[in-house]
Amino acid sequence: MGKEFRGTVADHPDFDAGSDAEALYNAMKGFGSDKEAILDLITSRSNAQRQEIRAAYKSQYGKDLIDDLKYELTGKFERLIVGLMRPPAYHDAKEIKDAIKGAGTDEKCLIEILASRTNEQIHNLVAAYKDAYGRDLEEDVIGDTSGHFKKMLVVLLQGTREEDDVVSEDLVEQDAQDLYDAGEAQWGTDEAKFIMLLGNRSVTHLQLVFDEYQKIAEKSIEDSIKSELSGDFERLMLAVVQCIRSKPMFFAKRLYKSMKGLGTADNMLIRIMVSRSEIDMLDIRECFRLRYEKSLYNMIQDDTSGEYKRTLLKLCGGDDDIAGEFFPEAAQIAYKMWEISAMTKVQSRGTVRPYQNFDPASDAQALRKAMKGFGTDEDTIIDILAHRSNAQRQEIRQTFKSLLGRDLMADLKSELSKNLERLILGLMMTPAEFDAKMMKKAMEALADACNADSGEMEDKFMSILCTRSFPHLRRVFQEFVRCSNKDIEQIIKKEMSGDVKNAMFAIVRSVKNQPSYFADRLYKAMKGLGTDDRALIRIMVSRSEIDLFNIRKEFKETHDASLHEFIQVETLVGDTSGDYRKTLLILCGGED
Repeated sequence: MGKEFRGTVADHPDFDAGSDAEALYNAMKGFGSDKEAILDLITSRSNAQRQEIRAAYKSQYGKDLIDDLKYELTGKFERLIVGLMRPPAYHDAKEIKDAIKGAGTDEKCLIEILASRTNEQIHNLVAAYKDAYGRDLEEDVIGDTSGHFKKMLVVLLQGTREEDDVVSEDLVEQDAQDLYDAGEAQWGTDEAKFIMLLGNRSVTHLQLVFDEYQKIAEKSIEDSIKSELSGDFERLMLAVVQCIRSKPMFFAKRLYKSMKGLGTADNMLIRIMVSRSEIDMLDIRECFRLRYEKSLYNMIQDDTSGEYKRTLLKLCGGDDDIAGEFFPEAAQIAYKMWEISAMTKVQSRGTVRPYQNFDPASDAQALRKAMKGFGTDEDTIIDILAHRSNAQRQEIRQTFKSLLGRDLMADLKSELSKNLERLILGLMMTPAEFDAKMMKKAMEALADACNADSGEMEDKFMSILCTRSFPHLRRVFQEFVRCSNKDIEQIIKKEMSGDVKNAMFAIVRSVKNQPSYFADRLYKAMKGLGTDDRALIRIMVSRSEIDLFNIRKEFKETHDASLHEFIQVETLVGDTSGDYRKTLLILCGGED
């Protein structure tokens, strides 16, 4: 297969189409079918070999193998096996046909296929669609979509992107400037410029353009697309950018989305596992493990069942959590992605800003009034404190003491209760006070763990991870991969245990991408049975003036739901007054 082959399914040695056709015929004749034999055979042959088996089956038995498989199998397992039996272009054509037929369009399917295929794959798809359905794919797409989304799809359908090695060095700076001028630098957006450049320039050229764009705009092209575009057009352009950055990472994210949360998006899962099994599944697996700290194999195992699961696992080809097989090429891709998505100071955006027309004396009086007499006016307390910056809250705290001779923290503590009390008191502390309080118990537990098992390696890891800057550590991680062919997380997983391991993991994840780290922490705090309110409060308080806006965006991208929605649904239980939820939603700052 040569050095370039990164798939998990390859040509079967000693292949004999006639005997394979016979084996499949025998597996399906009589009462019931031998599903295990079917999946074993089909997943251990390449697609080209499957086409030979299909031809042999027709000539030996006068029947269409796909028709027989459809008759014998059912449900998701049938869709997966039949998908494997179609030539890649015909499989894509069938997926697109299903996406645009009937009421409503599956835009996600259109985006995924057309954003990720090469020129040759696009040309083959257009021909296969014509052959299979007697229709023109471009006409069908035009009839089913609209606006800039439609225009970009049509550009992608031409399959005219410059080849990967084409780089016009004199145009890199110009293209980056043109993209900036078309979006960030003006009121409104010149979508046509985005469409032309992102739809036609080569992958290598655009990667250089994106690096140059970051310097000009002081933000990533992804962030600009999110702020300048909207709806399906925004999603399509983000997919195109992600595929230009790294197709394996793009598909790793899509696979994660297909399985996380309640229910599985089986069509997406099947489509990706079928279409990438002979192209780059090894790299997708490694990007998946690097980003989600879990192997793709494990996630499929947890999320699917029966012959369907066994077939998917065969296509996956191995469990990276057990095998220890490491693909440094994919690790470099992943670290490059984290490097790009790491937020600069310019980009970090909070959701709570200083209040205009701020008057600490008036706020102090209003808070005292809200707590005086019978009952407490929680609404006033929430409205004031959640809409002031931390620096302003410290002024209110001081003014409360000097005007009224009382300790605002003590008054709030006596008037509020449970989660609302913890949340409001957290907001009233300085960031250093809040972090110190949160760290106190954690550090005690960590110290105990270190004393119990304080190896030399743990000491070295601690001293490096806890004292170096984030940009420096990101470079260290990349260098570590280059010189050792291992990812830093593998070493931590293998050599450490307990609280030390958990602490090291948290630091590494945070270094790689802080918003992504906190988005995952928020998701974990709220999903499943019961809400981890302490973790939820800790993150919402500490990040509200730093990068909660960025965390929201990352949350939406990774978990396909807005943080606002999640808070609304997941904090209902036990919050009878709704004040706790209301405060969290104000800090969240809006719906995405």
